[in-house]
Amino acid sequence: MELERVRKEFAKCTVVPAYEIKDCYEEMLKMDDGVSLRTIIYKPDREGPLPTIVVRSCYPNNDYLYRATAKEYCRRGYSYIYQYCRGTGGSEGVWEPNVNERSDGKKTIDWIAEQEWTGNIGYWGCSYLSLTGWMIADILPEKVKTMYLTHYGTQRFVSVYQDGMFRHDVLTAWTMENAGYPVTADYLESCKYRPHVSVDEDVWGRKIPWYRDWITNTDREAEYWNTGFWKLLKDIPSRVKIPLYVGGGWYDHHLASAIETYRSLSEESKEKSRFLIGGWMHDFHIRLQDCEGTHFENDDILRAFNWFQELLEEEKTPKAAIDYYIIGADCWHRREKFELENQKHLCLYIANSVESTYALKESNDTQESMLSWKYDPDNPVMSHGAESLLATKEEQGSLLQPEPGYRDDVICCISEPFTESVTVFGKMQVVLTVASNVEDTAFVVKIMEVREDGKAYNMRTGITTLAYRNHSDRRKIYEPGDKVQITIDTWDLAWMIKKGSRLRIDLTSSDFPQYSLHSNYPGCWAEQKNVRVAVQQVYFGGYDESFIKIPII
Repeated sequence: MELERVRKEFAKCTVVPAYEIKDCYEEMLKMDDGVSLRTIIYKPDREGPLPTIVVRSCYPNNDYLYRATAKEYCRRGYSYIYQYCRGTGGSEGVWEPNVNERSDGKKTIDWIAEQEWTGNIGYWGCSYLSLTGWMIADILPEKVKTMYLTHYGTQRFVSVYQDGMFRHDVLTAWTMENAGYPVTADYLESCKYRPHVSVDEDVWGRKIPWYRDWITNTDREAEYWNTGFWKLLKDIPSRVKIPLYVGGGWYDHHLASAIETYRSLSEESKEKSRFLIGGWMHDFHIRLQDCEGTHFENDDILRAFNWFQELLEEEKTPKAAIDYYIIGADCWHRREKFELENQKHLCLYIANSVESTYALKESNDTQESMLSWKYDPDNPVMSHGAESLLATKEEQGSLLQPEPGYRDDVICCISEPFTESVTVFGKMQVVLTVASNVEDTAFVVKIMEVREDGKAYNMRTGITTLAYRNHSDRRKIYEPGDKVQITIDTWDLAWMIKKGSRLRIDLTSSDFPQYSLHSNYPGCWAEQKNVRVAVQQVYFGGYDESFIKIPII
C-alpha cells in the first residue's frame, strides 16, 4: 500500500521522468570515531552538479520505500542519498537514540557537500528522520539550501510531558519497538507496571538508561532537559539561517512541540520558511469520523518534491506562510504569522441543569454548586479519540464518543445549540475550581462537538495535576481539601463548530494510555508502588468559576 502511494503521488508530478538511473551503490562512510555507517547513493545519467536529496533513518524496515522514492527522484534528475543511523540497517556501532545524530549527521552532510558531482542539497525527514535533520540545521555547509522537516519538534519536554503526566502511548511504545533488542512483553501491562521505573529490567529483560531518564525527569526545569543534548536541540532553531518547510498535523503527537519549534526559529529563517498543519495523524492518514472532505491534501510526497524543485532547481526564495486546514469547514487558510492579533474568546460556564448532565452557559450562575466523582487508577478511562497516540493509533483522531453517563467517573457538561457557526483557532482552555482528598491527583477534560443528531465527536483532550497545576515547571505542594483553581490547556486546533451543534466537555481523571495513570500519591509517577482512590470535586457558581475558554475567529 505504501509503495503504491509513492508511485501514485509521483504520477501526479508535473516534472516527468527524463533520466535513467546511472548509479546505485553503497559506501560505508567512516565517522570521526571510526564507526562506519551504511550509505546508499542513487545518481541519474545527468551531467553534474546534481541537485541532491539527503535522508538519515533508523528504520531499515522502510528500505523498500526509500529505494522507490530514490528511483523517482533519480529519474527526474536528482541524486538521492540515504543513510542508516549507527547500529541500524547495516551501519556499525551501537544503537542509542538521538545522541550521535549531530556528529554523525555533520560528518555525513559535509562529505556529501564535498563531492564534485553534488549541487544544491535538500535534507528530507519525517518523525525521527526529521530529528536527524534538526540536529545539524545550524551547522550546514553552504550547498544545503533547505530542509523539509515534518512531524517532529525540538522542544522535547513538550512531547514527553503534560503537567507531570507522561505520554505512554508514544514514548513507552516507541521504546519497546526501538530498545535495541526484541521486547515481547504486553504493551498495556507494561504501561501499568509499578513501580514503572523498573519495567525495563523486570518486564523487558534489560535496563534502558535513556528511558529511565525520560520517565523520572518530570520537572520542565530539570537539569536533564536543560543541559546537554536536549538543551542543544531546543536551541538549534534560533540559529537556523536557511528556508525550512516545517509540517505537522492536528492529530500528530509531535504537534505541540512543532509549533513551539516554529515560533523559536530565527527571524532570518522564519521570513522565508513555511509552516503547514493538516487534518491528519502522524502517518498522514485522516481519521475524522464525522468530517467528510475533499481538500485534505494529506500526502506529503509530492509536496516535498515541489518544495525541493522550487528551491534546489529553480533556486527561488520562498515567502513566509502559515497554512492550516480547518476541520469541519474542509478548507485551508493562509496567514503570515501564527499568532492572531486581538483574538476573541467565547466563555461557557459550568452550571446546573434539569437534565442528568450539567450545563454550559454564557454567564456564571449566582448559586454555588459542586460536582464530584471517584477516581480509581486500577479502573482507568481508556483513550478513545485523542491527539497523542502511536501504539493504539486506532483510537487516534476525532471519533464517535460514548453517550453521556456511560461511566460514573466521567461527568458531562453540554451547551445549548450554537445559533451560528463558529471557527475555533488556538488553544482551548478549561478553568476549574477543584479540591481533592489526596496530596496529588489528575484532572482530565475532553472537548466535543455534539451534532444535531446527538452524536458527539472529540475535538481535543487536556490533562493536568495538582502538583503541576497551572503549568508549573516544578512540583507544588497541595493540602488535601483545599480549594484551588487549575487550568487545563489543550493543544492548538482549527475547527469549525457548525450552527445547530452543541459543545460538550467530559471531566474525569484518567486518559490511558495516552497518558500515564496517576497513583493519587505525591512524587514522581514512575516511582510509585501503590495506588489509592481519590475523591474529586469541582466547584462552580457563585464566587467559584469553572468554565471553558474558546479562542474564535
